[in-house]
Amino acid sequence: MEYIFELPFKVRDYECDIQGIVNNAVYQNYLEHTRHEFLEHVGLNFAKMHDEGIDAVVIRVEIDYKSPLKSGDRFVCKVNVAREGNLKFVFLQDIYRLPDMKLIVKGKVTAVTINAQTGRPVAPRELVDVFDQYVG
Repeated sequence: MEYIFELPFKVRDYECDIQGIVNNAVYQNYLEHTRHEFLEHVGLNFAKMHDEGIDAVVIRVEIDYKSPLKSGDRFVCKVNVAREGNLKFVFLQDIYRLPDMKLIVKGKVTAVTINAQTGRPVAPRELVDVFDQYVG
C-alpha cells in the first residue's frame, strides 16, 4: 500500500506491560496521534471543527497485531485514507519497526463526523475535500 503520511516514534518504558512488550491498548494511542498529526498536516483541526459544531467520532477500530514492540524500539506509523459511503471516513494505518520495516500492526479506523447539536451525521466539505484528494 502507498501511504500519504507517516510519523516516527520511540517506545517509552511506561508503555510496556509486565511481559516487556508494548501493551495492546497503547497502539491505539499511536494510531490516534498519527491521525491527528495527519489532519493538522493537511490543514484540519479537531478543536476548530468542534468550535464550529462538528465532532469527529471513531465508530470502529480493527487492529491486527503482527509482532510486538519493546522499550526503546523506534517505529513509524503510516497512514492512507479511504471512504465508505458518503459519511464514513476510513484511516488505514500500519506500524513498522525501524530500521528493518518489520510490520508490527495493521489498523483500520472508521470515523464519522456529527453535528454536535443534533447528533446527526454530517460530511464537512473541508474533510470531504481532503479525503477525496487522496482517495481519487
